[in-house]
Amino acid sequence: MSTRVQELFDLAGHVALVTGGSRGLGLQVAEALGDAGAQLVLTSRKASDLQEACRYLAARNISASWIAGDAADPIQLTRIASEAMSLHGRVDVLVNNAGATWGAPAEEYPIEAWDKVMNLNLRSVFLLSQYVAGHSMIPRGQGRIIMVASIASSIGMMSGLEAVAYYASKGGLANLTRALAAEWGKHGITVNAVAPGWFPSKMSHGTIQAVGADAMAAQIPLRRLGGDDDLKGAALLFASRAGQHITGQVLAVDGGYTAVGR
Repeated sequence: MSTRVQELFDLAGHVALVTGGSRGLGLQVAEALGDAGAQLVLTSRKASDLQEACRYLAARNISASWIAGDAADPIQLTRIASEAMSLHGRVDVLVNNAGATWGAPAEEYPIEAWDKVMNLNLRSVFLLSQYVAGHSMIPRGQGRIIMVASIASSIGMMSGLEAVAYYASKGGLANLTRALAAEWGKHGITVNAVAPGWFPSKMSHGTIQAVGADAMAAQIPLRRLGGDDDLKGAALLFASRAGQHITGQVLAVDGGYTAVGR
């Protein structure tokens, strides 16, 4: 017999580790997984932000713990993953959301900026996925990995924003998604990415202010920026049994921005 659709989206008994989970898109994804029943482990650099996020989630009756650390540092990254495993014995769902950007013309782009963006947006994602897959998912023959990419993975410039390392890192993240999906499918692991368009966040704040929210929305077929609930459905699909036969995909959640030729 087939399974009732509500059961397919149920994450009760699952453990989800969310990087950059204390605010913005990471917290939105965490909230969706927690509402579906997952036990959350949030990580980001600042303990105060994590504590605030956990208080917010607790008010929604979502169980969440936190581990502070810099995901760009491989030593701290290993500690984060190890502590998450120690807390619950496993990680069922890994959400790689932490990221950074740096704006500058390509001909003037400083090497330290390139390394900062690449180390967090791409290298740390691979290292954490490698650790969690190797220590939890592959031995158990199942797992869900969700990348938070960007529509920058498929276009060369967004609204005049010069940020070459960001575009390169998100393009690499999209293909890392496909490569890991191809290798780890035999272990029962799905690897997919959500690619948000323009959402208000700390990272996008400067660009939205410079361009103007109304002018930016006018470039989007749905005529609005992303909102507080707009990543939840895609994230829950990829995290749950509802998406168990989907892997290696990059799903744009952008109001149709990438559907329009520019």
